[in-house]
Parts: sequence; C-alpha cells; structure tokens
Amino acid sequence: MKSTYILGISAFYHAAAAALLKDGEIIAAAQEERFTRIKHDYNFPVNAIKSCLKQAGINSSELDYVAFDNKPFIKHHDPHAGSAFFPSPFKEAAILTINGFGERISASYGVGLGNSIKIKAEFKFPHSLGFLYSAFTHYIGFKVNSGEYKLMGLAPYGKDKYVDLILKEILDLKDDGSIKLNLKYFNYHTGFVTMNENFYKLFGVPPRKPEVKIEQMYMDLACSVQAVTERAVFKMANHVYKQANKKNLCMAGAIALNCVASGKLLREGPFERIWIQPAASGAGSALGAALIAWHMRFGKERKVDNVTDAQKASLLGPAFSDEQIKDFLHLRKISYKKLKDSEIPQKAAEIIAEEKVLGWFQGRMEFGPRALGNRSILGDPRSETMRQLINLKIKFRESFRPFAPAVLEEHASEYFDINCESPYMLLVVPVRKEKRSNIPAVTHVDYSARVQTVKREDNPLYYDTIDAFYKKTGCPLVINTSFNVRGEPIVCTPEDAYECFMRTNMDYLIMGSFLLGKHDQGSEI
Repeated sequence: MKSTYILGISAFYHAAAAALLKDGEIIAAAQEERFTRIKHDYNFPVNAIKSCLKQAGINSSELDYVAFDNKPFIKHHDPHAGSAFFPSPFKEAAILTINGFGERISASYGVGLGNSIKIKAEFKFPHSLGFLYSAFTHYIGFKVNSGEYKLMGLAPYGKDKYVDLILKEILDLKDDGSIKLNLKYFNYHTGFVTMNENFYKLFGVPPRKPEVKIEQMYMDLACSVQAVTERAVFKMANHVYKQANKKNLCMAGAIALNCVASGKLLREGPFERIWIQPAASGAGSALGAALIAWHMRFGKERKVDNVTDAQKASLLGPAFSDEQIKDFLHLRKISYKKLKDSEIPQKAAEIIAEEKVLGWFQGRMEFGPRALGNRSILGDPRSETMRQLINLKIKFRESFRPFAPAVLEEHASEYFDINCESPYMLLVVPVRKEKRSNIPAVTHVDYSARVQTVKREDNPLYYDTIDAFYKKTGCPLVINTSFNVRGEPIVCTPEDAYECFMRTNMDYLIMGSFLLGKHDQGSEI
C-alpha cells in the first residue's frame, strides 16, 4: 500500500521551516536558517523542504498534500495548537498557545481529544503578552525575536520594583489571564517602532543602546517584566485548567519558550504534567500544519500511550555520515584522528574533564532553538571559570548568560528540584542547595538551571558520553550549549562546524568518528 506524505510549511513571518510526515509519522523537520545561515530566516523554506524530502528519499512529485501554517489554508494559531498537542504523549489535554500575533490572534486556548483539537477562545492583537515582552526586550537593548532569551537570563540580576507600575500603566491583567495593553505607550500596532516617547517618559530613561554597559535599572526592568509575564501565564493557565477540566497541559507559541515561567508553572500550577513543543515559535507551526492535515482533515487515528511523545527527541534534521565528513576533511586538507566508535565517549569525557571545551557534531540536527546533544558545545560544569570562558571566548556573548546542564535522567533529581523528564531543555528549576558549589558553571545567579534530562534510548552516544564523564569524575552532567556564535544559527553541516570551531577558542571538535585538535590545525580561517 502506498504511503501518504504530507509536507508542512511555515514561512513569511518568524522562522521559516518545513516538516514532513509519512503516514502520520514525523520523518523530518528543519528551519530554513540552518541552511541559509541567516538567523530567523523567514523566507520560503526551499532548502528545508529539500532536506526533508532527501531524508525521506522522495521527490516533490511523491508528495500527497502540502499544508501551510497560515490562511487561506490553516488559521495560524491552530498549527501552534496542533504542534503542541498532536506530538505530545497525552490522549487528552488542555492547550495553551501564547505568541506575539498571527492573523491578529495573540493567544488561544482549547482542548485536545484523541485526533482533534478544539479552540475555545482567542485573544486578539494588538493586546499581546508576547509583544509586551518583546517591547521590553527592545527597550533593554536586545534584538526583538532573538534577544528575549537574554532578557530572561538578565532578570535574576534585578529586582521586580516596576511590577506595580507596569500593571497600573501598561498592562491590564484580568483574572482569566486576558490582557489589555495601554496603546498610548506603543507604536508596533501602527508602525515599525515598538514603543514611543510615552514609554520612555514612564520609566525616565531612553532605550539602552546595544553593547553598552547594562545599568541596574535595566536589570530591574527585565526582572519586572519577567515577573509580570509569569503572573499572566499563571492566570491564563489557571483559567484554562478550570475551563478545560484536564490534568495535562500542552503549550506552544514564543512565550512557551520562556522556560522560567514554564518551570514555575509545572512546580506551582494546577496541571499534573506539561508538554511543550520544542520548536514552540513559528518554526513548529510547519509541523502543526502537517499534523492537523493528517488527523483533522483526513481523520486519521492518533496512537498515544500517555508516556512517550512522537517528537523523536526533536532530532529531525539532516545527518552526515562518516564518509561525508571524511570527504570534507580531505577536501580541506584538515588534520584529524579517527576514533573507534567505542572510543568516542571516553575521549570526549577525558577532554571535558580536563576543562577543555569540546565541539560536538553528531547524528541528526535538532529541530527548534535548543541544541540537544547533536550540535552542541560541551564543557565541565564543575569549573569556576568555564561559563565565563565559553561566553566571552567561544560564544562571544554577554557574560551574564547562563548555560544549561545536560544530566543523566536517573540522576536529575539528585542535583535539581525536578521530578519529571525535561528532554527539550524547556524548564528552569532550582539547583539543590547542597549541589550548587559542585556545579557552578551551570548554576545561575538565582540558583536555578535550565535542565536537559538525557536518557539512552533517545540519544545513545550522547548519553554514553555523559555517563563516561560521570564514571570518570562522579558528576553525572555536562554543560550543553548550542554549537554557534552569537548572531549565527546553530551549525548544520561539517563545514559550518569546522568554521565555527576555527573562529573560536574551542579546544577540540568531534565530528562523527573524527577528532580534531585546535593545536593540530593551521591558521584560523
């Protein structure tokens, strides 16, 4: 019987992406930025589509259907909801999507049951929690649509002294989580400038210029808008819990990537379990559109067990064989050492334990904004200096930004206040008090960490590497940060990885079975 292939596409707003289903199974997904090397590339995802088709071994003529994540095909927030619920492990769940806006919808909630989703309510543009957060991102001197992570990382350095002012003057927050922005402070609804002079006068300072020293007031503003955002998310979630009457919650949309809010919601909120789409912003809508077509347009059954999700650890992008990597190394006349498969985890653990920084390029590229162990930079979490070294000399980014620990799942609760898996690095949780001094490189200023839990069935080589480090040092976790420098997308190809390696102070690079030492290479490119 012929298989059915459905291609999902997201384009022309935020990050463009493509996703491919085969008989409802997620076969491939990738963001266009990884191929064009233009961060958040929103143009039609020609390269991502080609990659998905290549991974499936088909050409475009073999596609049965194409689903677009926007009108006239599918309403924009429906793909967000679809991307949240359909890959989740839940047979039924409440759904909450919170974004900037799409087709004048800034948030929505509903219910997922079996193979269908039903949206119960929508919040309308220009009243948007996502835009509020982005406005402060811009005001504090970071780039909108990419600097929101920086604001979240900066927030613990400040105090929430402006919460009352924000809630009095800028944001009317209702008990059901619905919001109304005071538009006299904003320009985004009428032009290209986010906020206006009224906004600046309210806080008494002009927008911070990028790259200049961050004064305490801007840290306090970051802390305050983060606190307001968390309060709004809690109110929305509590309202959805009452309306949907479900114990599980699925989330998508850019605000779902606010892992501080999500971590607190899981610990303190009404839901027993939360599943967040790893590519929660615009890119994930490509996957949501395809899944909506399969399950709702064609009525296909959804098989779930309330345990395992269908996202395949979000390792859905292209992979490169040892033969392909070797061809590249020979073409460029690059020095390397070939490792046996059994040697890779031990050698990687040895490098990390010596407080060297390791570029790690393995298997299929991750789908979504997080490096999850295949396009990663790895380091020693026990080091007092490792965070500053990686931030300033490798990532070329602000020194305040935290790093994530990748921890063997069975040891996660020993180091962190967490009682569930977190494979997609989407939850910030407290570091246990007795462990903080043991892992300073991944303990943020507020004693929190954005945790990735790792189990062997998801990524055997990555797990075995962390396990080898554990056996060598007694520490069951490593630093995992994305394999890129500031302003660039995560690396995709061996060439991308090598060029990033050579432009930074990384000490070693392992690509497939090949070990490259910086000292063995020629001059930097």
